[in-house]
Amino acid sequence: MTNSAHLPLRGRTALVTGVSRRRGIGYAIAVRLAGLGADLFLHHHRAHDSGQPWGADDLDGVREGVRAALRPGAVLGDLGADLADPDAPERLVAAARDLTGSLHVLVCNHARSGGDGSILDMTAERLDGHWAVNTRSTLLLTSHFARAFTGLRGTPPARPGDRQEASGPLDEHATGRVFWTTSGQIHGPMVGEVAYAASKAALAGLTATAAAELLPHGIVLNTVDPGPVNTGYLDPESTDRDPEVIGRVLAATPFGRFGEPADPARLVGWLASDGGRWIVGQVITSDGGFSLGTGG
Repeated sequence: MTNSAHLPLRGRTALVTGVSRRRGIGYAIAVRLAGLGADLFLHHHRAHDSGQPWGADDLDGVREGVRAALRPGAVLGDLGADLADPDAPERLVAAARDLTGSLHVLVCNHARSGGDGSILDMTAERLDGHWAVNTRSTLLLTSHFARAFTGLRGTPPARPGDRQEASGPLDEHATGRVFWTTSGQIHGPMVGEVAYAASKAALAGLTATAAAELLPHGIVLNTVDPGPVNTGYLDPESTDRDPEVIGRVLAATPFGRFGEPADPARLVGWLASDGGRWIVGQVITSDGGFSLGTGG
């Protein structure tokens, strides 16, 4: 594997989930990693977006946009999958690894949106649906990624408190990278989004545990909270929220705008490169100061 300051991810293969729309965070992350030299494997599930107010995108356009960002010699692959399927994470990681024969970066950007509710009208179906996509699949993707990265086929069952000791100092320039995404539930209420907030809170809460288990195997894990990023769900013509509330929140944001997909993409690109190798097991908020309370 070779890389340089100009193309720090040259020779590395990245799997990015939830790359179904050119306005999405997953697309922006994929483009960013491609620009840094990575080979890219994209996951998409267009059927999910088709049922949302903002609608689905043209997947050929998505592919072409990422392909245009690839550096010379890099390759692109993709696979559609419903991550509510328990077998989908294993298939997806295997397909991503087959692209180049190795896999170095996993970005779990996918999420189920819509069909939520308050604690007063919560149902087992809503909770299970969000858990399956947002939480369970992320944990399974991470597990399969770790096996693909390390070559391990199985480890003895761990007892509570057991810690895996590294065989020696890690090569910090050759670590694998895993990124989970959470939401802003730690900063304040997410009224009417109980199932979504619960599924994302689980990832934030598990970050330290998963990071501690993966680090001895040479894998660095961090979780990103991108804050409110307008991927179309805050546009007046395609929002499922009260436009007046959106206007008040926007007026109170520190920079006078919501996040753009490129904002968290820059963070993930830096963390995935050599410059971010010392950041481990953190839940990082990248929201332009929104969580400081000025946004409502």
